[in-house]
Amino acid sequence: MEASEVEIVDTYQVVSDGVSATVKILKIPSKFTMNYQITTPNIDQSMNAVLTEIRTELIKENPSKIQQLSQTTSEALKREFLDIVQKKLENIIPGMQEKSYIELSATLLHEMFGLGIVEVLDMDPNLEEIVINDSKTSIMVYHIKYGWLETNIRIETESKIESYSQQIARKVGRQITNLSPLLDAQLPNGDRVNATLYPISTHGNTLDIRKFRAEPWTIIDFLKRKTVSPELVSFVWQAMQYELSFLVTGGTASGKTSMLNIFLPFIPPNQRIITIEDTSELVLPKYMHWVPMLTRQPNSEGKGQVTMLDLLLNSLRMRPDRLVVGEIRRKEDAQTLFEAMMTGHSVYATMHAETAQQVVKRLISEPIDLPEIEVSTLDLIITAFRQRRTGVRRVLELAEIVERQISGTTELKTNNLFEWKPRTDTIERTINTSQKIATKLALYSGLTSEEMAEDLKEKEKVLNWMIGANISNVNTIGLTASNYYANHDKLMQLVNDKGDSSELEIL
Repeated sequence: MEASEVEIVDTYQVVSDGVSATVKILKIPSKFTMNYQITTPNIDQSMNAVLTEIRTELIKENPSKIQQLSQTTSEALKREFLDIVQKKLENIIPGMQEKSYIELSATLLHEMFGLGIVEVLDMDPNLEEIVINDSKTSIMVYHIKYGWLETNIRIETESKIESYSQQIARKVGRQITNLSPLLDAQLPNGDRVNATLYPISTHGNTLDIRKFRAEPWTIIDFLKRKTVSPELVSFVWQAMQYELSFLVTGGTASGKTSMLNIFLPFIPPNQRIITIEDTSELVLPKYMHWVPMLTRQPNSEGKGQVTMLDLLLNSLRMRPDRLVVGEIRRKEDAQTLFEAMMTGHSVYATMHAETAQQVVKRLISEPIDLPEIEVSTLDLIITAFRQRRTGVRRVLELAEIVERQISGTTELKTNNLFEWKPRTDTIERTINTSQKIATKLALYSGLTSEEMAEDLKEKEKVLNWMIGANISNVNTIGLTASNYYANHDKLMQLVNDKGDSSELEIL
């Protein structure tokens, strides 16, 4: 292949514990997917021998410390290890540049207690997913901008993939063996890991890392990316202010949890929020009265399990104003959640379904099988959508649940208030007045239809001000929303004057 045939689409640097790498996104004519090429410092055979010698010394000198490092992600222990290795390298090979000592020490750290070069991939903020399918094929990654990419990295043996899975399991107090060949875990940094062993996965051992975003997506990020529109967000904000409930639905990797999370800062700051998740993904502003809770898997003896239902039932005794559930999967979860909704709690959750109408069908059909009168208490359904071809994420529809007479019987149907138009890539209001939500909001707010329309415009103005002020931090967005409720006139003066976001702290 001629080098000129390869197009460099993008290039940038990634650093992990001192190991610096260059990433190039390549378009290769003979490939169906673009290529993710990562280049790390080259370590020759003699230097590898030195690192092996140091590794042997460390295991002999302090086996208990080595054992401790293999079972923890402590930054302090990592720094201590790196310092020890660097001093040994300086004694064996004096006169190298400081950068070389740091890179060699970090490489040994990654090989002994981490996932080798996968540790460098994990530090790329542009990656959402890192996938090892077996030792015969290259690692695949999901890039925020370019979608699925084939890398130039392959794990040499199946035993090494298994070793990586076991390394992860030890760090979270779990195990993966031939008798227990599946691992589903969350690392202390928030990454979600799924691993399977051969022959359960018939082509070889697999390892899937779904990366946790250090800085959570915010409503402003979504507005800038056109995932949502200012008009839709102001509508949801108004609904949340007056305690209406909603579900976020969508397919796998459509961004349901992120979509749920971006709206939560609009909850008034004087209300108690309890979130319940299987894995910790939701991040709320520090100004909010927030109690996060996590389920727990049973231990090796089958004891100690804490389920979603356990936490849901317990949370109702904690005087919550708002209940947030990571995902509804089981009948018992849905029943408890809708009972909470019927007793006056504002509830937000996610659910797997491709459309709003599918949500209704899933809720009223087996195995969930809720009574239609309970399902009708749900106010809104927001459908998240990811176009697999381009990786673009959008709100596909925002719908309300209404009762309609069909052939003499009353059935629950969805009524779309907003829809995404793919030809123009815009999210448009489909009808000016809803059949159900407008009546409910008027009852709860005491506002006329004209006043509610003005309220929506005002909220949209605040959103546009945040975009213009380049506010993207979840705490600053939470501070803006809190000031909207507590210092409304001062905030609107700041917005109208196009003031600086630094003034939010002194309103």
